[in-house]
Amino acid sequence: MLGLENKDTKFLLVVVALTLCTPIILQPFPEGSSLAQFNAGYPDLMQRFAIFGIFAIGFNILFGLTGYLSFGHAAFLGVGSYSTVWMFKLLSYNVLPGLVLAVITSGIFALFIGYISLRRSGIYFSILTLAFAQMSFNLAYSVLTPITNGETGLQVYTDDPQYLMGEGALTTTHVFGLAMNKSLIVPIGGWEFNFNVGYYFCAIIAILAFYLSLRIFRSPFGLMLRAVKSNQQRMNYTGLNSRPYTLAAFVISGMYAGLAGGLLASMDPLAGAERMQWTASGEVVIMTILGGAGTLMGPVLGAGFIKYFENIFSKINDNVLHGWFSFLPDGIEDFFINIVNPFFGEGWHLTLGLLFMCVVIFLPGGLMEGGQRILNLLKRKSKDTADDDSAHHPKQSPHVAE
Repeated sequence: MLGLENKDTKFLLVVVALTLCTPIILQPFPEGSSLAQFNAGYPDLMQRFAIFGIFAIGFNILFGLTGYLSFGHAAFLGVGSYSTVWMFKLLSYNVLPGLVLAVITSGIFALFIGYISLRRSGIYFSILTLAFAQMSFNLAYSVLTPITNGETGLQVYTDDPQYLMGEGALTTTHVFGLAMNKSLIVPIGGWEFNFNVGYYFCAIIAILAFYLSLRIFRSPFGLMLRAVKSNQQRMNYTGLNSRPYTLAAFVISGMYAGLAGGLLASMDPLAGAERMQWTASGEVVIMTILGGAGTLMGPVLGAGFIKYFENIFSKINDNVLHGWFSFLPDGIEDFFINIVNPFFGEGWHLTLGLLFMCVVIFLPGGLMEGGQRILNLLKRKSKDTADDDSAHHPKQSPHVAE
């Protein structure tokens, strides 16, 4: 099905089902309960899960398959955002033309940077990509202000041309006339499930991006990229030129990043230079390593993990903590809050850092390795149970004494 083997088809169908059911899966606690703070089924966060999942999937095609570590992918994220906002300013708030331009411009930009940076490998390649990203950030922030609007950021104004707006057109980002911020809220018992147009649009694109990466991983092209990662020098000795393959991977990865940047601008029609900073490039590196570099689902899990901490744990303040520990006597309550408080709110980075250290130390393969270990343990237990049953109930001999 879809050019995939049976196992990969089942895997893709599971991913599709989980993605479409995300608004339900991320609302495990009733609205009014003390644990509702951990619900993540609201549109802004769900869209970020999908968008940064696309960003990490694209980065994994480069880093996970070829081993080339880029510290400059935020440049393509920013280029995609600027391109999309310019389409809003010139044409209309329809997101599709903006996304097409975002993919094209980021691909051209990636071709230019990759052509130069891939002349080197290892740490030298990483430094070159970081240098290009910081140059892009400074250009967007202070040099190309007629195009980027500098530190204020590029946004849509009422006097912009918007040639395709027409009478009665939506004045917010939309796709096929459906506003991206439109939601259907379904209350069931104590739960409220938010089915948002913007999320499902991003989710469909994320599914397509995941399917494309799956095809790349299983293709001869993906096999060549793995050969580059395994031993590029030996590959060159065989007479194969690895550079076209690595450049193609770099461009594809940059186009994924541009698409993610365009979707960020579709959520909020604003593009700023801060999206091109080195911290954004470092974030996607952490996402990929945390989830499992070189795996299909790992980068998506890593992106969701980090965005969850960033949005949920950062909102846990003193009032929430007092609500959690209110059953304790006052002195003991204050004691526990003083211990826990540094790990929440503005200190969520500390919690994430500790978890990241634990993953790197105990699960070098990322979260996917942890999931694989759990599955292997469950299989071993089920096998042991079956062996015990066989030992306690031996089969009767087929020979019958005459």
